[in-house]
Amino acid sequence: MKVKSRTVLALLSTALLSGSLASAQSGTVKVGVIMPFSGVYAALGEEGWRGMNLYLDSVGNKAGGKTIQLIKEDEEADPAVALKKANKLISQDKVDLLAGVVLTPSAYALAPVVEKAQVPLVVFNALGNDLTRSRKNPYVFRASGSGWQFNHPFGKYVAEKVSKNTFLVAADYAFGKDSIKDFKESYTAAGGKVAGEVYTPLGSSDFSSYLARIAAAKPDAVYTFLSGSDAILFLKQFVQFGLNKSVKLAVSGDMVDEKLLNSVDKGIAGAISVGPWVQDLSNAQNKLFVAAYKKKYNDVPGVYALRGWDTARVVAEAIKKTGGKTDDKAALLAALRATNFPSPHGNFKFDPATQNVIHNIYVRQVVSGPDGLVNKTVVGLGSFADPGK
Repeated sequence: MKVKSRTVLALLSTALLSGSLASAQSGTVKVGVIMPFSGVYAALGEEGWRGMNLYLDSVGNKAGGKTIQLIKEDEEADPAVALKKANKLISQDKVDLLAGVVLTPSAYALAPVVEKAQVPLVVFNALGNDLTRSRKNPYVFRASGSGWQFNHPFGKYVAEKVSKNTFLVAADYAFGKDSIKDFKESYTAAGGKVAGEVYTPLGSSDFSSYLARIAAAKPDAVYTFLSGSDAILFLKQFVQFGLNKSVKLAVSGDMVDEKLLNSVDKGIAGAISVGPWVQDLSNAQNKLFVAAYKKKYNDVPGVYALRGWDTARVVAEAIKKTGGKTDDKAALLAALRATNFPSPHGNFKFDPATQNVIHNIYVRQVVSGPDGLVNKTVVGLGSFADPGK
């Protein structure tokens, strides 16, 4: 990875100046979008892409007098691929900004590259804490939030309201481990006991051995962070094992996103989760977003569509503030840091210290409705900024 990173940086250094000037003189702002459109997280990338295009449609694909052009590349849930695609977008396509990225390792790989190239990256998903801590840099902005913002308040809530005896499960990579650490820290501080802890390979084809361990531990609840096809399979097998009859589900919002819910058994009704957004929030922007999504796609949105919408708006607001100019890097970064607008999840604002969104955090519950399973708001836990350390 280090060798590839050095090669990328060398290629970028010769192309950066001419690319920036050419773009600044045109009537178009180019935004490179790197998301997974194949593999275990393909559904997440497709939802994010839909959300971005939905917002840009609402403003006529223009901001600051310029047309916003999205150039799409497949992250493939592989950091090495994401790095290669970033190189192509910056050195060949001469993009003005980058957006997207689902995997935390992909975001970690891209951070030094965008700083060297002076091309801002607006992160759509990757929630790993270090992106706004030890790996923080002035060219990375995160519209999705950090895992700490969700899991830390949720751990305390679960200990106080759900279970004092919980089994922990997460995907075996950086953010999965971050999720468990952040949840466990506040959960145990509030008196909760950990019944067991396991990490599962990304793209697992069978969770039966892990479910057997959960059954043997006899917890009152299970906290889980999985997403994409892993989340669907885990929940299906959880019901098949009959664990839904004796073990409560208290999970990350990714596990029970609207785009996944109706791929699993109704036996998970009652599951609670944590997230930055719920479809039934009553604010005007959320009503507009949900209605627009349903009209365009004849479907209900999930949180990844919301993140795509927010990401596109961050880009558009910054371009608007600079009058369409992207060659003045200091002005562009200042415009991004000053982003402040009404979002479907509440007010969107970056913490200037971390360039990470300050988030309202909600507990939701899965319920059966006329169109299948949906999430409903249980309670708002408050507004949280990542501590940045």
